[in-house]
Amino acid sequence: MSKSLPYSVKDVNYDNAKFRHRSPLKVLSQSMLTLSTKRNYASCSTGKFLILILIFGIACLLLMSKGPNDSTINEKGKVTFVGGLRLGKLLRKPPRLPPRLSPDEGQLRGNGSNSDPKWAARQQSVKDAFDYAWSGYRKYAMGYDELMPISQRGVDGLGGLGATVVDALDTAMIMGHDNIVSEAGAWVEAHLLERISQKDQVNLFETTIRVLGGLLSAYHLSGGDQSTVNMTHNGPKPDVYLNVAKDLADRLLSAFKSSPTSVPYSDVILRDSTAHPAPGGMSSTAEVASVQLEFNYLSAISGDPKYSTEAMKVLAHIKTLPKTEGLVPIYISPQSGEFVGENIRLGSRGDSYYEYLIKVWLQQGGKLNSNFTYLHDMYTEAMKGVRHLLVRKSIPKGLVFVGELPYGSKGEFSPKMDHLVCFLPGTLALGATKGLTKEKALAENLLSFEDLENLKLAEDLAKACFEMYEVTATGLAPEIAYFHTQDYNEDGLEGGNKSSMYAKDIIIHQADRHNLLRPETVESLFVLYRITKDTKYRDQGWQIFEAFEKYTKVKTGGYTSLDDVTEVPPRRRDKMETFFLGETLKYLYLLFGDDSVIPLDKFVFNTEAHPLPIKHT
Repeated sequence: MSKSLPYSVKDVNYDNAKFRHRSPLKVLSQSMLTLSTKRNYASCSTGKFLILILIFGIACLLLMSKGPNDSTINEKGKVTFVGGLRLGKLLRKPPRLPPRLSPDEGQLRGNGSNSDPKWAARQQSVKDAFDYAWSGYRKYAMGYDELMPISQRGVDGLGGLGATVVDALDTAMIMGHDNIVSEAGAWVEAHLLERISQKDQVNLFETTIRVLGGLLSAYHLSGGDQSTVNMTHNGPKPDVYLNVAKDLADRLLSAFKSSPTSVPYSDVILRDSTAHPAPGGMSSTAEVASVQLEFNYLSAISGDPKYSTEAMKVLAHIKTLPKTEGLVPIYISPQSGEFVGENIRLGSRGDSYYEYLIKVWLQQGGKLNSNFTYLHDMYTEAMKGVRHLLVRKSIPKGLVFVGELPYGSKGEFSPKMDHLVCFLPGTLALGATKGLTKEKALAENLLSFEDLENLKLAEDLAKACFEMYEVTATGLAPEIAYFHTQDYNEDGLEGGNKSSMYAKDIIIHQADRHNLLRPETVESLFVLYRITKDTKYRDQGWQIFEAFEKYTKVKTGGYTSLDDVTEVPPRRRDKMETFFLGETLKYLYLLFGDDSVIPLDKFVFNTEAHPLPIKHT
């Protein structure tokens, strides 16, 4: 620990006292008492005589000075005082400066700095967890998409592009894990281009958000795009990431060009740059509408508009389609360009469509008079629809949750809420303040009534998301929860934590009790903490992290998903998803850290937590 600087609380008190208001008489008397020669003057008759003359002169000045009533107004409307010189001008107060803090105290408070030793230690714990997860992956699965930590082997479930390497790369940069940046960067430089040229089928959405997004974020954070961020000097030069990203994106563009409409196909054959629809012919609405952040940024840094042009056609097309109070079905046809079915939800296949509406608008500068205003309008309408059609309260304790409309707005409401829906509190808060703190947005009069409504809903939903963790025996959330309402209840399906006050509000079916190390709740806790500064979100994030450490850590390396969060010890699955390193641990690290690291008014996170810079004009 560094030694304390020679600056005490007494010094602080003195500095603070210097800037308190003092009367003119007190100024004079204190000045006279502190004159370096006062002792010599006061000890002789001459000095006493001079002091009397000084007091007499001051009295004369006071008598000669005029008040405001002794003024005249000239022809230009300015007030001019007549008579003598005003004493107030001679004894004008110094400017009011803020109280000074000692260097130690200033460092502890900081401007959003992570100076509290408790949170610094907890952030280090997350960094250590990331190192442990990576070490297991490196030991047993390097170059594979994902680690199976119990089997101690790798598996390719995302096309064989080393998805964990690329997904984890910018997390390592943000955490300052230079050795991991070197390892991951070296692998990308040596292997990824060759992999891309040889691989068969990949999913457009998953490859874009994980691999393309990871490459683009690594490019920016390593100093590309004339960035001043440069979080690392390790690994390859930024252009290596950019060149690989362009090669991959060029092949992914076939999904757009092969389709007869503006809606892209879902599957791409990388080695020959061809594409085809998914089995059944439908694409997910969320998937086709959640590639725009990445393709927009690639156009910006490459100078080639083709990426942005193709991706933005999708959102412009969806703008023209009929909606239900801004809400859309979860399937869309590349063949007809129309929505298919009536299923409306903010869980799987629907979620990130709503997220990208507001984030793409923010990425492009967040102005209401731009070519992208329609995105903000679509988002605003959709959130009104969410509040009107999908938001309900559970009983008996009144948790606010978001349900589903499996058969459209005229069908029956389902009180089912995927863990994936827990992205929504963060998105609502971000959309309300545009990344500013709530305090600053209020001070600058930037929040409309609707913004405040959305911010309140964000906090209410975040509570429900956290209680999905709190209600289980392990302290980890299930993949899906149902909520007890007047129209729906099932007994005997509690989460296992009988001490939870919401034990009767949340229902967990047997098939939904698994946990995949998902990030959505900690993502929203991070955004809400940054915006509201309420430390409860940090406390909740730490509680979730401790549960991950206790129940998902594998002794031989890495972390595993669970089969049942309602029993202890939980049955364990055998998979460490890429997003545990790319998202979950990243958001926890940022939650416990300094607000100046990846500020929300300068970056947007893609739906895989890869930060991309906001365009400022």
